[in-house]
Amino acid sequence: MSQPFNNVVIMGNPADAAAVETVAVAVDHLCARDLNILVSNQLPAPSAPARQAAVEDAELPANADLVIAVGGDGTMLYAARYASQHNVPVMGINRGRLGFLADILPEDIQDSVDAVLNGDYAQEARMLLHAEILRAGETLCSGVAVNDIVIKRCETARMLEYRTAVDGRYVNTHGGDGFIAATPTGSTAYALSVGGPIMVPHLNAIVLAPICPHTLADRPIVISGQSVTEVQLVENHGADADVSGDGERIGSLAVGDTLRITAAADTVKLIHPPGYDYYEVLRNKLYWGRDKRDRK
Repeated sequence: MSQPFNNVVIMGNPADAAAVETVAVAVDHLCARDLNILVSNQLPAPSAPARQAAVEDAELPANADLVIAVGGDGTMLYAARYASQHNVPVMGINRGRLGFLADILPEDIQDSVDAVLNGDYAQEARMLLHAEILRAGETLCSGVAVNDIVIKRCETARMLEYRTAVDGRYVNTHGGDGFIAATPTGSTAYALSVGGPIMVPHLNAIVLAPICPHTLADRPIVISGQSVTEVQLVENHGADADVSGDGERIGSLAVGDTLRITAAADTVKLIHPPGYDYYEVLRNKLYWGRDKRDRK
């Protein structure tokens, strides 16, 4: 039996006029169905019936049955990190450029949302990554990511040198601009741009990919989702590195620190409208089998 969605949260990108406009359309449609609506207080308040309330983002998913994210994949990632803490499913309305995660088009809001509310939808769980920076065995900071954990050099043009280990076994000492650990969801994001493979979302696996490696033979690898990856900087000109999750800064990695990356305890549930097909998404977004001159 499908889950009833009586309390619906709306999150969106307040800096995107198109997203704000679509939020207003979605709120009006949901209120017409006599649902309780909570809207991020970061968004302009649309003129809506009394069943709508504005709430802080961090508090939004706590009592929700469904989170609807309006924007691009960045908005989906933002909403998913909050929703995963409360095991609340997320559905995306795409107002961004690519839309690997947010798969409902604005013109399809009414039909797609109604189908989901009526129980006609597909649901899947996606892996998250947990990262923590350790110094002398103590955790300095930590974070969670839907797509990827990224290490990049900061405030220097010098190459980073870093050592990787998986499950306590030494893998390699790398030189380059940085390093990516990506989930199957994130395999179509930054990791794809550095030559990583595309992994179907249900795989229990992690991509480890160097960024602009100094050695061409230093290639991405895929490891078990149950593995523990550790990264340490090698002494090189005193250059530290920034660690981020889904583009949000987690902290700084210095020589002697250890970045530990594992699958998070939580997952994020994604809701898709009827007819969702991951391979069709890949064909459409990556223009497989189509002449690039035919792009609109």
